[in-house]
Amino acid sequence: MLASRLYSPTLRELPADAVVVSHQYMLKAGMMRKIGNGIYSFLPLAWRSIQKVEKIIREEINKTGAQEIMMPIVQPAELWQKTGRWDVFGPEMFKLKDRNDREYCLGPTHEELVTSLIQMDTTSYKQLPVSVYQIQNKYRDEKRPRFGLMRSREFIMKDGYTFDADEEGLDKQYKLMYDAYTRIFTRCGLTFRPVIADSGAIGGSGSHEFEVLADSGEADIVYCENCDFAANIEAVDPLTVKCDIHNDKEKELVETPGQHTIEMVCDFLHAPVAQSVKAVVYNVDGLVVLAMVRGDHEVNETKIQHIYNAINVDMASDEDLKKVGLTAGYISPIGLKRTKDFDILVDPTVMEMQDACCGANEKDKHYIHVNPARDFTDVRVETIRQIQEGDVCPHCGGKIVRCRGIEVGQVFKLGTKYSEALHATFLDNQGKSHPFVMGCYGIGVTRTVAASIEQNHDDDGIIWPVAIAPYEAVIVPANNKSEEVMAAARKLYEDMEDSRDEVVLDDRNERAGIKFKDADLIGYPVRVTIGKKWQQSGCVEIKIRRSGEVVEVPLEEAKDKVLEILKTLHANNQ
Repeated sequence: MLASRLYSPTLRELPADAVVVSHQYMLKAGMMRKIGNGIYSFLPLAWRSIQKVEKIIREEINKTGAQEIMMPIVQPAELWQKTGRWDVFGPEMFKLKDRNDREYCLGPTHEELVTSLIQMDTTSYKQLPVSVYQIQNKYRDEKRPRFGLMRSREFIMKDGYTFDADEEGLDKQYKLMYDAYTRIFTRCGLTFRPVIADSGAIGGSGSHEFEVLADSGEADIVYCENCDFAANIEAVDPLTVKCDIHNDKEKELVETPGQHTIEMVCDFLHAPVAQSVKAVVYNVDGLVVLAMVRGDHEVNETKIQHIYNAINVDMASDEDLKKVGLTAGYISPIGLKRTKDFDILVDPTVMEMQDACCGANEKDKHYIHVNPARDFTDVRVETIRQIQEGDVCPHCGGKIVRCRGIEVGQVFKLGTKYSEALHATFLDNQGKSHPFVMGCYGIGVTRTVAASIEQNHDDDGIIWPVAIAPYEAVIVPANNKSEEVMAAARKLYEDMEDSRDEVVLDDRNERAGIKFKDADLIGYPVRVTIGKKWQQSGCVEIKIRRSGEVVEVPLEEAKDKVLEILKTLHANNQ
C-alpha cells in the first residue's frame, strides 16, 4: 500500500469526549470517525485490524467443530417475551414496530433466535451436538455511550451457541470454547485473565469472562496471590470477617448533630470506620431494600439483584425513604420491621461485629455499643458485600489483589433456560422428550481492538501486536527530494512483493519527522528508514516499534531481515 493512497485522515485536535487512549488514538490516526453518540464508521486501518481479529476467531472456533451461520439482526418481540427478557433488557434494547404495528428489536444478542432456529430442524439426540456461531453487528442503547469502542451503541460481536443432550455434553463444549478463547486472545497478543463471572441478563449456571488487564478497564477483577483463583468482583461471595472485639455494654443513643456520612460520624465519635455499620437503600423493582454492610465495605448490587430476581436495582429516592419512614444519614435496622413493601438485608460480617456504631433512625442521632446479632432483630442475613483487596481468598486462604480489566469475551453455561421457555426439545433413544442443554459464547471484536490499544501504547501512539496490526511494516524514505532515495525505497517495496499486502511505502511529500511521527502513531510494528546512512554507507535502519531496538543492515539484506523480525514477533505474539 502506498501511503499517498491510504485513506487515514489524521486529526490535530481531539473531541472533548475522547478521554481514553484507544478512543484518542483511533480518532487521531484516522482509523474511525464518530457518526452519532456511540456510533462509529471504521476507516481502512481500523477495518484491517478488525478483519484480522475476525480471521483469528474463525480459525480457532472452526477447530472446535463449530460452523458459521448468519442470523437476522431484526428479531420479533414474541421470542423475547416467551423467555421473559423483553423487559429485562429494558431501555438498553432498541425496539421498533413495523407498518403493521408488530414489535421487533435490533438484536443485542441472539439466544432466543438461535434456539428457535435450531429447534426447527433438530429433533433427535442423533443430531446432537450442534455448535454454530456468527460474527455480526449488535445493538444496545447504552445510557451513556463512552470511551469510543469500549462502550458503544453499535458494535461487532462473535456470538456462538451449542446444543447438547445433557450436562456432560455441555461441559465438553464449554471446555472446547474456553480453550479456543484462550488461544484467540493469546494469538491477538493480549495479556489477559479468564475470571469467574456473573451471568447477568444472559443467565445460566456458570460463566467466565476473559479480561484484558488495563488500568482503563471498567471491570473490577480480584485474584489470589497464592492460587489460580480469579473473578469479577461482582461474582464472588467473600468470606465472613470475624470480629475480635468483645462488648457487653448495651447500645447507647448519642447526639451526632449534622454528622450524616460514615466518615463524619466516625470522626465525630473517634471510632474507626471498620467499627461502623453503613446503610445503603435501594428501590428493587418497587421494593424498598435497606442493605447494611461494614463501614469500610461496599454493597454488591449484582448480588441484591439476584436475591430478588430483580430487573432494576436503583438507589432509593427521597420519596422511597419517606414512604418507609427512613431518615437519610441516620439509618439502621434497629426498631424497624420488614413488610411487603420494605426489606432489610444485613451482611454476615456485620452480624459478627460488636461495639459498633450505626444510625438511630432519628435525625442527628446514632447508636454506639451496638451488637448487631443482639440489636438487629428483624433482618435477613445475606452475603451482600463486595470482596476487596486484602480479603482472604475463598479458595485457599491467600491474599486477594484487585486490578482493572476490559471484558473482551465471555462464556456461559445456559443449561435449559432458553430451551424450556421456547419449548425447544429433542427425543432421546427411548423416544422421551428433553429440552436442549445449551451454552453461549461471545467475543467483542471491536472491543478487542480497542482493548489491545489500551494495553499496548506509549506517548507517541499505538504499539500493535503484529498479528492484528493494520500493516506489519512501513518503509520510510527520509528525503523525498532525492530520486536516489525514492528509487531505493521503491526497490525494497517491490522486493517484498510476496508480503506487500502487509507493507506500506510512505511516498508522501512530507518531511521525515512527520513520517516518523505518523509511523509511531499508527503503530507499525517495524519501520525501515532509508536516508542519509544509506547514502553514506549503503545501510538502512530497521526499528522495532515495541522495543525501540534499531538495527542497521545493507539495503540488499533488508527484506530478509524485516521478514525475520516479523517472524519472531509473530512467534512471540508481540
